[in-house]
Amino acid sequence: MRLRHSEIPALVDVSCVRANVPYDEVRQVAEAAIKYGFICAFAMPCATKMMKEYLAGSGVRLGGVAGFPSGADTMEQKVDCAKYMASLGCDEIDMVINVGALISDDADYVEREISAVVDAVTPIPVKSILECTYLDERRIRRACEAAVSGGAAFVKSGTGWAAEPTTVEMVRIMKSAVGDRVTIKAAGGVRSLAILEDMYEAGCRRFGISLASALKIMKESYERDGVPYN
Repeated sequence: MRLRHSEIPALVDVSCVRANVPYDEVRQVAEAAIKYGFICAFAMPCATKMMKEYLAGSGVRLGGVAGFPSGADTMEQKVDCAKYMASLGCDEIDMVINVGALISDDADYVEREISAVVDAVTPIPVKSILECTYLDERRIRRACEAAVSGGAAFVKSGTGWAAEPTTVEMVRIMKSAVGDRVTIKAAGGVRSLAILEDMYEAGCRRFGISLASALKIMKESYERDGVPYN
């Protein structure tokens, strides 16, 4: 699978969702999103309003997170956070599922919390973050089913905070579980054009990428297409 440089920005959510992000990086992410036309930009909740101000009038979507990064907040906390993100004007919300509940085989709880967040912010699309690196194949599939049944618009592989990266095989498992019912987003470890294209071929259609990796991927794609990069 080969994607042209002009096709990639519409697939990328550029983000600064680490604990140690300075204010200046929020500005840099917004500027990069505007320059390249990345579809959405995300910051941590404390910086989402700042990100909105930097993106104003650009057409880049504003992303918000809930239950980030552990997923261990209560259902009520996730609902309240999602509502706050919606009140700020977020166009999309990425919510971390309760991973501990899923590992305990309480997927019904996971489905209920996804549904509660979806209901709270409809029609804003919700992405369910599964943290696949903590899960075996059976639980990845079960988490995908919970997300679909709960009304999520996307299933997302991870937050990027786990020690291990998302793999192409995880994307394949997610795709085989959800088919075309929802969109797959990969995040955590998408650090090269080759990885992005392998995941695209496996069925992924959205990528959560840090600023440094997003710029690296764009540079690779421009140079491969013989287009000047600056």
